[in-house]
Amino acid sequence: MNNNLAPTYQRLFGSYWVLWYKTSNSYSVVDDDFKHLLYDYLDCASFDAFKSKIARVDSSLDADALAKNLESYLEHCNAKQVSDEDLLSAGFTGSKRKISKQYVFQDNVFQIHFDSDLVEKTIHPSIAHLETKATVSPSVIFDVYIEDDSLCLFKNEALVRMVPKRNYHHIQGKFAMELLSFIHDKDESDWLGTFHGSTISDGENSILCIGASGKGKSTLCALLSAKGFELVADDVSPMLAADAHIYHNPSAISLKKGAFNLLRPLVRGFDALPDTVFNTTKGVIKYLPCKTPNKDYYPCRAIIMVNYTKDSDTTLELRSIKEALETLIPESWLSPDPLHAKSFLDWLSKTPVYQLTYSDTESVTEEITKCFNRFKNL
Repeated sequence: MNNNLAPTYQRLFGSYWVLWYKTSNSYSVVDDDFKHLLYDYLDCASFDAFKSKIARVDSSLDADALAKNLESYLEHCNAKQVSDEDLLSAGFTGSKRKISKQYVFQDNVFQIHFDSDLVEKTIHPSIAHLETKATVSPSVIFDVYIEDDSLCLFKNEALVRMVPKRNYHHIQGKFAMELLSFIHDKDESDWLGTFHGSTISDGENSILCIGASGKGKSTLCALLSAKGFELVADDVSPMLAADAHIYHNPSAISLKKGAFNLLRPLVRGFDALPDTVFNTTKGVIKYLPCKTPNKDYYPCRAIIMVNYTKDSDTTLELRSIKEALETLIPESWLSPDPLHAKSFLDWLSKTPVYQLTYSDTESVTEEITKCFNRFKNL
C-alpha cells in the first residue's frame, strides 16, 4: 500500500490513539481496533493481500468494504490544506479608510482602519478598552474592509487574509494571531497554536476552558475573574511552541445576554458596559475588560470542558482525550510544523482533561480552586 499516506505521529492516550497527518496538519482520534486495522492495511502490499489477511482473521468481515473505507479515510486525512498564500488576490485600496482608531497595549501602539460601522464591529468591541486618543506614530497599521463581497485584512498595506464576508470569524482569528505576535514580539511560526478557548490563572499556573458556543466558558472566566483569578485569554488562547505556555491575550471577555443576570451582581458597573449587536444569531453582547495578569504567560496544567447547566450540582470529572479534541480541534489553529505537532502531543500527554458542570458561582469557585491546588509546586 502507499505508506506515504500513513500518519506522521501516533500517540496512545488511554484507550484512544491520536494520529497526526503532516500533509493536512490534521489530528484523528481512533480506538485501538481501528488503529491496528489501519496499520494492517498499510503493511499489506496490495488490496488483495489485505483482503486475504482479513479473510484469515474473520471470514464474516466484508474485506472489500473495509479496504475501500480505509482508503477513503486515508485520502481524507491527507487532503492538502489551502494556505493563506493560495487565497491572496486583492490589492490595497487606501480610499476604504472611513473609520480610524488607535490602540495601545504595554507601550505597543497600533492603528486599525475600517470601511464601515459593520466591519468595525468585527474587531473593535473586544479591544475597545485599549483605544487611545493620543496621537502617537503606530508601529503597525491594519486595514479591514469589504471588497467584492470578501472581507480583507491588511497589515502595513500587505494582504494577510481574504475570506467571504460570511466567514468573518476567520478574519477575527487571523487578526488575533497578528496582534498577539505584535504585542509579544513573536512570529506566527513561533506559536504552537491558538486554541478556541478561554484561559484563567491562579498566578502560578493556568487552565484552558473549552466548550461549544453557549456552554458558558466565557461566563465562567468572567465570574472567576470577579472572584480573584486572573484572566489570561478569552476565546483565543495562544500557546508558544518554545515553552508550551499560554500567553496573555488582552481582548475583553465576550458575554452573551444569557449570562447578564448571573454576572450583574458580581461585576461592578456591569450595566454600564456598552451593548454590541453584530450578529442577530448571537444577540446582544457585552465586552468585559479584565485586569492585566501579573505575568505575560503561564504553564497550562489542565483542560476543562465547560458545561453550564441551570440548577445543576457542581461536578468536575475526568474525561477522555477524544472528547477534548473533538471540542478543541475544529475551531482552533494548530501549527503545521512537525516539531510543533510533536510538542502539542507531548503537552496533551501530561495534561488532564475534565468536564465541569456547574450553575452555582460559589461552589464552582471552590472546585476550580481545588483543581489549581493539585498543580502547586509543579
